[in-house]
Amino acid sequence: MPIITKKSESFLTDYINNASPTGFESSGQKLWLEYVKPFIDEWHIDNYGTVYGVINPGKDFKVVIEGHADEISWFVNFITKDGFIHVIRNGGSDHVIAPSKRVNIHTSKGIVRGLFGWPAIHMRKGKDANLSPAMDNIFIDVGAKNKDEVLEMGVHVGCVITYEDQFEVLNDRYYVGRALDNRMGGFCIAEVARLLKQRKKKLPYSLYVVNAVQEEIGLRGAQMIAETIRPNVAIVTDVTHDTHTPLITAKKHGDVRVGNGPSLTYAPAVHNLLLELIIKTAESKKIPFQREAASRSTGTDTDAFAYSGGGVPSALISLPLRYMHTTVEMAHKEDVENLITLIYETLLKLKKGHNFKYF
Repeated sequence: MPIITKKSESFLTDYINNASPTGFESSGQKLWLEYVKPFIDEWHIDNYGTVYGVINPGKDFKVVIEGHADEISWFVNFITKDGFIHVIRNGGSDHVIAPSKRVNIHTSKGIVRGLFGWPAIHMRKGKDANLSPAMDNIFIDVGAKNKDEVLEMGVHVGCVITYEDQFEVLNDRYYVGRALDNRMGGFCIAEVARLLKQRKKKLPYSLYVVNAVQEEIGLRGAQMIAETIRPNVAIVTDVTHDTHTPLITAKKHGDVRVGNGPSLTYAPAVHNLLLELIIKTAESKKIPFQREAASRSTGTDTDAFAYSGGGVPSALISLPLRYMHTTVEMAHKEDVENLITLIYETLLKLKKGHNFKYF
């Protein structure tokens, strides 16, 4: 029987389609909270917009499951006298994919539509024959005749810009869209909360279901909320790279493939005993999983939780993803279900006051 229901998938569609750029996550957080409210006992929001629900509140032992809510985007940085807009990144936006993409510029007057223009192939001759997108040559056209008209539209330096691309299911097998990194994580932890509620599971500890902001610019939301909650254990979910598409070398980047299950990371920040518990849970419940290694840091909110509060046993369960930080990110539906199941089953294995000391 599928884990994800039609109602769940309807929420996922709305959640992915909603724009929640780094620093401006509120609208997405409201959608997420409304969905998760029936499954939690209480909820809270911090000053920068991280939202978390609590199941079985008030216990001394606190467990976090976490994803991040923000998506990469752009900022308006400069408007030329002819009305063209130059940008800077808000997170790790890929300038290479920008030309010919339609965009939404978020203003106090509403959405202003625009597009990343690019010289026609006929014009790129001689020294410009191999012209490639770069941060200093991509630009947005909103159909304005000059700078004054751009300003009249409500566009100014500092306005945030997102792509318009929408969520879809490809070949009845893949979820596709922008911002699967990492609203799929927020979706998965919400589904874990739903399963715990619907299956009437009683946990011996307080569970914090955390949807953090500002991961894309340095794990900032997780850093803040870790200090607020001060958990005893943290299980983080984010995305990782499928290394079996063209132009990627698995020998260099690791052996991870969509459809083969969630990926478990070995890294200094990942606590070995918690990771062992997750692996044993996967094996006992016959949940497929993959393995990968991170040299120094995971680059995810795992690091922020692990090194907070004197050290929090933390682990990372990742969703394999194709084409990360593009508008056509792809995740396999079975991987999503298996990731949800693995977090859920691991929570049932955790004990109150679980001792993670190595010796």
